[in-house]
Amino acid sequence: MAGLLLYCRGGFESECAAEIQAHAARLGVAGFVKAKAGSGWVVFETYEADAAAEMHERLSFSELIFARQWFVFTAFLTDLPLTDRVSALLQGAAALPAPPSALFLETPDTNEGKELSGLCRALRKPLEIACGIDTRTSPQTGAGVRLHVCFLSGTAAYVGYALAGNSAAWPMGIPRLKSPRGAPSRSTLKLDEALLHFLMPAERDIYLRPGMRAVDLGAAPGGWTWQLVRRHIHVTAVDNGELDSKLLETGLVAHVRADGFRYRPKEAVDWLVCDIVEQPIRVAELVAHWLAEGVCHHAVFNLKLPMKKRYQEVQRCLTRVDDIVRGAGLDYVMACKQLYHDREEVTVYLRC
Repeated sequence: MAGLLLYCRGGFESECAAEIQAHAARLGVAGFVKAKAGSGWVVFETYEADAAAEMHERLSFSELIFARQWFVFTAFLTDLPLTDRVSALLQGAAALPAPPSALFLETPDTNEGKELSGLCRALRKPLEIACGIDTRTSPQTGAGVRLHVCFLSGTAAYVGYALAGNSAAWPMGIPRLKSPRGAPSRSTLKLDEALLHFLMPAERDIYLRPGMRAVDLGAAPGGWTWQLVRRHIHVTAVDNGELDSKLLETGLVAHVRADGFRYRPKEAVDWLVCDIVEQPIRVAELVAHWLAEGVCHHAVFNLKLPMKKRYQEVQRCLTRVDDIVRGAGLDYVMACKQLYHDREEVTVYLRC
C-alpha cells in the first residue's frame, strides 16, 4: 500500500480531493481518492508503489491550496497493540527512504482527533528515542526526511514520511498562534498566519521593514491593520466603518472613509491587504489591477468562497489574476492557501 495522505479543513474534503486528482492527472500518476465529508483528511492511493514518492518529489507543496499538510504513507496499521505501539509503528516506518530527522505525531483536526492528543504526547519521546531522533540537533523544520504518524484512533494509524523542504513546517499544518492582546479582532490571526506562511524569515526582514507604507481595504475594526502597525508600517485604513481608536493613537494609521473598490492612493505603496466581504472574482480583479498598474508591490487578500464549486471558483479567480497581471507585461509571484485561520475562504499572496 502506498499513496498520499493530505490534511484539510473539515468540510473541504471534496476540494482537496479534486485538487490532488487534478495534479495527479497533470503528472501522469494513476490512482484514486478516498475522502469522507467532515473527516479533515483525504487519501490518494496510487496503483504503482513508487508513484506516490515520485509525486511528492515532483509536486511542490506550495501548489496545493486546500491541503494544510501532506505526506507519503507507506503503511496503514489497524491493530496497534495497546501495550507496545512504538514497536508496531517502527515496523510501519521501515519503508522510509532514509532515517528520519524529525517526528510529527498528528491527528485529523476534528473533535475525535483532539481526543488523541494525549496519546501523541505520550508516544513522542519513546518514538523519537527508538528512531534515533535527537531534537537538540534535528529541528522539526530542518532538512531531510520527517517521519509522520497520523492516528485515526488509538489502534489505527497511517505511517509515512514527508520531505521537510516540501511540506508544512508545523504538525497538521497548523501554526500555534495566540490571539494577541490589544488586537481589535481575531481576524488579525489570518494576516499573521499569511505572512508566516507565504514569506520566509529572510523575506519578512526584507519585505516588512519599518517605515514602509500599506493600504488596508475593508479595514474596520482594524485586525489586519494591527499586524502591519506592530511591524511599524504606515497604514492607510480604508473603510466606512469605525476603526479601533488605539490604532489611530499610534500615529501610524490614517483612517479614510471610502469605498474600497473606488479608493486609490496618490502614490504607490509597498503593501495592499484586503479582507473585503464581496464576490471573490471582484476582489481578485481589484487586487490584480493594483499590482498591474504599479499601485502596490505586494498584496495579501482573501477570497470568500461560495458554498458550491469552491475549487472551480478559486481556479477562475487565480486565472483572472494571471490574465490581468501578465497582460500588463509583469513577472510576478502568486501563492494561494486555505490557511488554518481561514474559514469559508482562501488567502492569496501576490508579489511583483
